[in-house]
Amino acid sequence: MSSNQADVAAREFATAVMIGLSDHPRWLPCRFLYDERGSRLFDAICETPEYYLTRTESSILDASAADIRDLTGPVTLIELGSGSSRKTGHLLAAYSNHVRSVHYVPVDVSEAALRTGSAAISVAYPAVRVTGIHGTYDAAFPLLGELSPAMLVFLGSTVGNFNQTEAARFWSDVAAHLVPGDFVLLGVDLVKDPGLITAAYNDVAGHSAEFTRNIFHRMNRELGAGLNLGQIDHVASYNPEWQRVEIFARFACEQTVHLRPLGRDVRVRAGERIMTEISRKFVLDELEQYLASFGFELRQVFTDDRRWFAVLLFQVPRRA
Repeated sequence: MSSNQADVAAREFATAVMIGLSDHPRWLPCRFLYDERGSRLFDAICETPEYYLTRTESSILDASAADIRDLTGPVTLIELGSGSSRKTGHLLAAYSNHVRSVHYVPVDVSEAALRTGSAAISVAYPAVRVTGIHGTYDAAFPLLGELSPAMLVFLGSTVGNFNQTEAARFWSDVAAHLVPGDFVLLGVDLVKDPGLITAAYNDVAGHSAEFTRNIFHRMNRELGAGLNLGQIDHVASYNPEWQRVEIFARFACEQTVHLRPLGRDVRVRAGERIMTEISRKFVLDELEQYLASFGFELRQVFTDDRRWFAVLLFQVPRRA
């Protein structure tokens, strides 16, 4: 990244932080959790015994990848928030076994995760052509029509990080850019025992807490924020009314956040909480009805025996 690009990125980061910290209640955009360090921390969370989401979804994909392939036929696989691409390997293996050439397009805001994941896929699946896109989801939307027939892959229940407004905008954009006949493969965490859910975001090893603090780690490094990270606590709990986990950073003492690119300071009081992320949980019938309102037709549901997690295949209906 050139010096000018770094300056532009830092100013964009600082502006997003300023907007969130100026709001009431305060919040920060969760996409900034995922730099190289944040991606490593998230991978560590996925390996903890409490975090059932990754291993449950992976087992579903392992069992259902061939069925998904048979339902879609040959398609370009476009994955939003690809990360390490490890779970996607189940899909790529299934498609590679029956298709001479498979095109995989991973999209991620973390350049390091994108580079590492793409390299691993190229080695493990030589028949797969990988075209990585470093950027937000919006960067991939204009390409969807050009890559049709396609399957948009959105795993890890990442869709749960959107609030209602963000979700409506996201699905409207997806519906506007996909071609009739194309597919969406969506992984979602389901409503279940609140204790089980809460434990997944409060692992004993402390990786979740360190992940929450990572956005402030970035702010120190890239924005000159000057924060004492040891005085920032991770707080995560399940809100049954909203069916979501709410994750906050709680300031144990008063601190001033310096935003060097903007020449601005923001004071945060002792005990004040800043929301860094949400993780919504879903009920299958409600989700099917919701996505039908954007024109998506449910083709198949794949889930585990305990119905903790589900992978859903939707299709954009072909025009009559």
